[in-house]
Amino acid sequence: EAEIRPFHDVLLGLFFITIGMLLDWRQVALQWPLVLALLTLPVLFKLGLIALLARLLGAGSGVALRTGLYLAQAGEFGFVLLTLSRREGLLPPELFNPVLAAMVLSMLATPFIIMASNRIVMRLVASDWMQQSLQMTSIARQSINTRGHVLICGYGRSGQAVARVLEQEGMPYIALDLDPDRVRQARAAGQSVAFGDAAKAQALLAAGLNRASAVAITYLDTHSVLQVLSTIRALAPQLPIVVRTQTDRDLDRLRMAGATEVVPESMEGSLMLAGHAMALLGVPMRRVIRVLREQREQRYGLLRGWFHGADDASDDEMAEERLASFTLPDAVAGRRLNDLLAELLTGTSALRAIALRSRAGAPAPIGDDTVLQGGETLVLSGKADALAHAEHVLAA
Repeated sequence: EAEIRPFHDVLLGLFFITIGMLLDWRQVALQWPLVLALLTLPVLFKLGLIALLARLLGAGSGVALRTGLYLAQAGEFGFVLLTLSRREGLLPPELFNPVLAAMVLSMLATPFIIMASNRIVMRLVASDWMQQSLQMTSIARQSINTRGHVLICGYGRSGQAVARVLEQEGMPYIALDLDPDRVRQARAAGQSVAFGDAAKAQALLAAGLNRASAVAITYLDTHSVLQVLSTIRALAPQLPIVVRTQTDRDLDRLRMAGATEVVPESMEGSLMLAGHAMALLGVPMRRVIRVLREQREQRYGLLRGWFHGADDASDDEMAEERLASFTLPDAVAGRRLNDLLAELLTGTSALRAIALRSRAGAPAPIGDDTVLQGGETLVLSGKADALAHAEHVLAA
């Protein structure tokens, strides 16, 4: 998968570029009534069909209409069917451009339809307002006698683990989740879980946000987490918020958005692995706990970034902080570390010295006044451009 991913991305982009180049906007402008009809009628048909199917499968009127609004536009696979239809002669050539334009326009309209979906549903489905009110009432009924609790946003595996620990310690909690099956099973098991969207102020207030002592956000999707953080900070600016994230990529971004603490899973996993390895090697448990505590108190400073390989070549990963090892040439012997870092600095990209090892491989003390020796291995942390500049300078 790693080997074919670059080809997949290139070919997918080439496919959509090719489709776009097939569109002749001059013909579309001349046939705009036909394009408008091909845009409106299929979208309305899909909306009605999907809403009907959702209704037949047991969804409420509001949910069914929302589902139809979300899925009414043309899909990417429709382009494949369109090109095949043209190749096999199933579609008259004069209809190709109008149909293609209608599909593109329907996809462009989708974000605006979704943003307006709630207003549309509230206007067309009178019972939806009542259903939302009942949902908020159900959440409030669960939390009305709870005070000083932890509000858990997301009741997946991590959210459930947090809830178990709190329950064992006798600490109250309320969890919000959008998976109805999970909520139903958890509530049947006697757990304090409610169906609700933590990004909405009504759900948070109904869950007792103003009476809570802390919030734990367990989502991995950064965009969703930022939405929840924005809503919570607008309602309760001083409330402590602990956020779970997968890596340290968005650590600073989440803190700037209002997170009190950010716990990267990869960092905690690395610390636990190191702790178990030390324990298995016979290191006293008290020392293991002390070392792990010190690492956490340093705010993961030594673990920011990682060594990248050939597979880590995406644009996002190129902008991340990474680690790189450099064998120091004999020319730097006798120089201080901070002087070398100042020479390696380029633009606004910062470099930090993470570790230093002697020519024999033994760890060496590291500090601003550390005197370097030729042949030592220096580990630096920084952005890709800064590390590339450092490599160029040291190799000169």
